[in-house]
Amino acid sequence: MWSGPRNISTAMMRSFSSRADCAVSDEPFYGCFLAHSGEPHPMAAEVIADMDCNWSSVAAQLSGPAPGGAPLWYQKQMTHHMVGPIQPDDLTNCRHAFLVREPAYMVASYRVKRESVNVEDLGYATQRAFFDRIADRTGHAPPVVDSADILKNPAKTLALLCDALNIAWDPAMLSWPAGIHPDDGIWASHWYDAVAGSTGFQKPDIRPLNLDDEARAVADACMADYEHLAQHRIVAP
Repeated sequence: MWSGPRNISTAMMRSFSSRADCAVSDEPFYGCFLAHSGEPHPMAAEVIADMDCNWSSVAAQLSGPAPGGAPLWYQKQMTHHMVGPIQPDDLTNCRHAFLVREPAYMVASYRVKRESVNVEDLGYATQRAFFDRIADRTGHAPPVVDSADILKNPAKTLALLCDALNIAWDPAMLSWPAGIHPDDGIWASHWYDAVAGSTGFQKPDIRPLNLDDEARAVADACMADYEHLAQHRIVAP
């Protein structure tokens, strides 16, 4: 599942982890990204020390058997991490799907955790490029879900996503235990406070956004890429 940050991506990982038949992995290329880019993310040194930071070996591991022999393996991937040599085609035996969110909401949420944000931090251009690459290779658009649609109607939207991925819908995906998940990355203590306190998908946040000019410019710059993917999104009737 290719996503940007601050996009219910961890809640989606929680959702799939609630299935008895599904293993999950949390941002497996994060260490590679930090070691390659030198970006001053919170806990960067700890993340690099904790993870495999070799692009090729991470890709090989992700293309192999699922942890514990699980029938399904949900890999939570951040498109802004993909600054190295790996393309989605390099992850074999995978079905690719895309999670999107309207940029203004992503920018507002991101700035709660980091003071500054730029277009590259959000990964929309890479997400669009990966989407087009997969669509060209397969001859059809891969599944796209919008976080707002999931929050409005989790059961129906997730059931449609499962159908698009050719896996059975499981109502267990609608809830999970509160707290840190054993498969969360070491960075969970900084980024995952909201989802750690949840036991299911929350109601959509409909409060008016108050973005300054700099943040608004970042959101506006991402809008065309978001719309390119969002036109293909799965919407429950």
